[in-house]
Amino acid sequence: MSTDPKSGIAAFRDEIDPFVFLGGAIVTILAIGYIAARPDVAGEFLTSANNFLWSELGWVFLWAMFLAVAFCLWLLVGPWGKIKLGGPDEEPEFSYFSFLAMLFSAGLSTGLVFYGPAEALFHYSSGLPFFGSEAESAAIVPDAIQYTMLHWGISPWSAYLIVGVTISYYVHRKGAPIKPSTVFAPFIGVENLDKNWVKPLDLLMVVVSVGGVAVSLGFVVTQFLGGVAYNYGAEVGDLGTILVTVGLTVGFTASAALGVKRGIRRISTFNMYLFLFLLLVAFVFGPTAFLLNAGTEALGGYVNNFIGMSLYANAANGVEWVGGWTIFYWAWWFSFAPMIGIFIARICRGRTIRQVVFAGIIGTTAASFPWFIVMGGSSLWVQTSGSADLLTIVFEQGREVVAFPLFETLMPFGGVFAVAYLVLVLTFLITTVDSTTLSLAMFTTDGSEHPSTINRVTWGGLVGLLSSLLLITGGLATLQNFVVLLGFPIAFVIGLCVVGLTIEFEQTNPVLLTERYSKDDREDTDQQTVAGYLSKRRPSWMGGADD
Repeated sequence: MSTDPKSGIAAFRDEIDPFVFLGGAIVTILAIGYIAARPDVAGEFLTSANNFLWSELGWVFLWAMFLAVAFCLWLLVGPWGKIKLGGPDEEPEFSYFSFLAMLFSAGLSTGLVFYGPAEALFHYSSGLPFFGSEAESAAIVPDAIQYTMLHWGISPWSAYLIVGVTISYYVHRKGAPIKPSTVFAPFIGVENLDKNWVKPLDLLMVVVSVGGVAVSLGFVVTQFLGGVAYNYGAEVGDLGTILVTVGLTVGFTASAALGVKRGIRRISTFNMYLFLFLLLVAFVFGPTAFLLNAGTEALGGYVNNFIGMSLYANAANGVEWVGGWTIFYWAWWFSFAPMIGIFIARICRGRTIRQVVFAGIIGTTAASFPWFIVMGGSSLWVQTSGSADLLTIVFEQGREVVAFPLFETLMPFGGVFAVAYLVLVLTFLITTVDSTTLSLAMFTTDGSEHPSTINRVTWGGLVGLLSSLLLITGGLATLQNFVVLLGFPIAFVIGLCVVGLTIEFEQTNPVLLTERYSKDDREDTDQQTVAGYLSKRRPSWMGGADD
């Protein structure tokens, strides 16, 4: 019999917050159940709602994301980056490579394998209003890669990091519970986070998180089945879809149940090695010179045009393109931000804010940019050179299968690498969903960093069940619109995090303020001296003397 105090039913019952756990589960089941039962009706309503947001309030998404990027860059280079998320002598729980691998695998990984070879093709075929470049022309090739970089670069990670750093700071420095409502701590205080009026935010995050994970799982099942059908001609019906979904559910649930060290960390590390191997193979066997030229031009354009692209709303010609791509992505990343932020808080203890932000912005981008240059650029080269008509495959068979004819065209033994790609799809899915399932389990408790196994398995099973239901009934796209819609209020949460952290770090953080001591002040470091110094540094409205 296990002696783990967190493994029993009694411990599970004691640790959960009934309102958040049961309420979140019931609301999620009802919402997804309705979408599955009436996908057309729900889809029409949600599409109309999202179109309204894109046309009337798209600027909210654009400015919220731009603010997140600017603030993260300040955390990276400014003095606040020195703040340690934990005690002064506390060492990180994981090596930096393991930390980076888990961060990368949890954040965008399933999207990388799903959209990597395909998104640039969409931009190539439709044209890009920001550049005014003609569709399917030679000039649009670097532009298509460049816009893909915008959607998958530092911007989504900035949204994740703003929420993650806010929660991490209050959890590891102030003893706050590890749950989404902790973002309100700068305004209401840590002691009020258990109030009933705060809990609806956590409940909302349960609904958003389960929906987001179900969408990710549905995408990967679709891609896996599409790859099997393309490579081997094996078509599966509803039963096959259910069996694949159940198999994946068992995989990510087992990983989440094993915990961060024994499950998530190990699979994330494997992912990184396989990811880098496939990236290297595609680069070496692909159109290397073409990729270097197009990638260099796209990267330069990304740096030069980042502000313009980030705030481009296409107001003169309507917002259809921007709404369908940039604003859609920003809303999607916002909806994932609390869930990924919780996971960041779980694995970052002992690191400085600068280390966390560097891993999120620089480390993950250093991996994702080459991937989109190589995979997206190779797709464009294959299309423009006439080696294969990938656009026809995209529009007739779906974007999920583009990688497989791409590997066949680029390299010998393409079938072998297609199998490796399928493995990457599955393992990336496992690490994405197991980390988010762990986040779900954490913020449906009283804020525990180590939720019970029963809790993790419950959420994993529910995600798998709902995903199967959506795949069979055709409600996956509708659920995606629902998740994007719920990303709108998170844009305001991002703003609250920026304001709250600014107030906290500038006015009340003792680590930074003690660094401003003169040499004589540092000779006397007792608490009374520190307290007196802090009171003198505070402005008058906070009960101190102005500078």
